[in-house]
Amino acid sequence: MNSRSCAQIILALATTCCPTVHAQERPEPPQQPPPTAAPVPSVPEVAQISPVAPCLQPAPVVRWQDYEGPLKTLVGVAGRRLERNTVTPAAHYKPGTVFCSLTLKGKLIRFAENSSDAIAFLGAAFDAGIDQAEDTTPQYGQGAAGYAKRFGANLADQASGAFFTGVVYSEIFREDPRYYRLGFGGVKRRFFHAVEHAVVARREDGRNGFNFSEWLGTATAITLSYTYRPRTETGVGITTERVVMGVAQDAGWDVLLEFWPEIARKLKLPFREEPQPHQGISTPVTTSGPH
Repeated sequence: MNSRSCAQIILALATTCCPTVHAQERPEPPQQPPPTAAPVPSVPEVAQISPVAPCLQPAPVVRWQDYEGPLKTLVGVAGRRLERNTVTPAAHYKPGTVFCSLTLKGKLIRFAENSSDAIAFLGAAFDAGIDQAEDTTPQYGQGAAGYAKRFGANLADQASGAFFTGVVYSEIFREDPRYYRLGFGGVKRRFFHAVEHAVVARREDGRNGFNFSEWLGTATAITLSYTYRPRTETGVGITTERVVMGVAQDAGWDVLLEFWPEIARKLKLPFREEPQPHQGISTPVTTSGPH
């Protein structure tokens, strides 16, 4: 038996008699929890607040049905016309108080009421009588037929002026077509405040600006009248003169609106009193003198 065979026999005996020694496995390092992301602070949802400041609704128009004096119907119609075209800010309101402006719907309702009440028809009838007496627009002739033509033309003039001034341009330039009465102070101050309205209008945001509605609306109505009235003298000069006369008439109407409370008290007529602060404030809706 050679040495190589002896070595193999000894190795076989050692393997049989001794337990098998297994290599000790290296323990695995403890697993670390996965890193967590830094918590993101939650941002609370903030309600969007409307930037438009609350506005104050004017007092409602008085009930003329309660008036029992002379000429009840005529006085009632005239009084309601004056009041629905006027806003009366009270002197005791805090600075920055804004009265709610008319919406487009409100302007259309105001136009319809002003154009269809008895005062509109009486005014057109009165103007037609003067035109007939002075033989204005002789193409219309005289007699009942001539008077009817003049009456219809004057009524159309009123309606178109009210529409363009109180609705179209008022909406384009965001102006309130109503007259804002001063209501306090001396007669001179209040008079010039009323006349000033011919060039200064109250905008829907409560600020003042040039009265575009008054001038553009009057000019548009006069220009439109050339299409349905008989051919008369036209041109820039005569049109400008008519526009100035129309604005001056509206300024006189504003003077009446300014002093209407004193006239109403003197004649013991009802009228809309100054709104009181406790009547409540309402938010606005998407929300010049009357014509």
